[in-house]
Amino acid sequence: MNFRTRLQPEPRGFLIAPMVDILLVLLGFFMLTWSFARQERELDVQMPSAGEAKEQRRSVGEVIINVKADGSLVMNRRSMTADELLAALSRIAALYPDQAVVLRGDQRVDYGHIIKTLDLCRKANIWNIAFATASPEVSMTPPSRL
Repeated sequence: MNFRTRLQPEPRGFLIAPMVDILLVLLGFFMLTWSFARQERELDVQMPSAGEAKEQRRSVGEVIINVKADGSLVMNRRSMTADELLAALSRIAALYPDQAVVLRGDQRVDYGHIIKTLDLCRKANIWNIAFATASPEVSMTPPSRL
């Protein structure tokens, strides 16, 4: 004789705590990747520093053109020739007439390449052009006196 009754395990419902944990991890992941995606950091471009340079807030549809030391052009992380850049800027200017363009030139680039890039922007009817500079490095050593 078996006097013990078998206990049936109760069916568990939807567990909310593990789902919230997963959603918080995904939220953190997407926020972090979105933050890094907003920053245009072309490693091959070392911008000249300016004494009054300030960190500007990036806008969502901002167009960034990098001019590398060898004169090659990179727009929004994609290498382009001058003709491709002109075509892309023309399409952008047709859609958004007041589109801002940020020009980031390497400090070692020949000035002629910057002028050619400005000329391409002008041919594409882009008039709102800003030049990006790096903020000056703060030196911890006191200035020497002569």
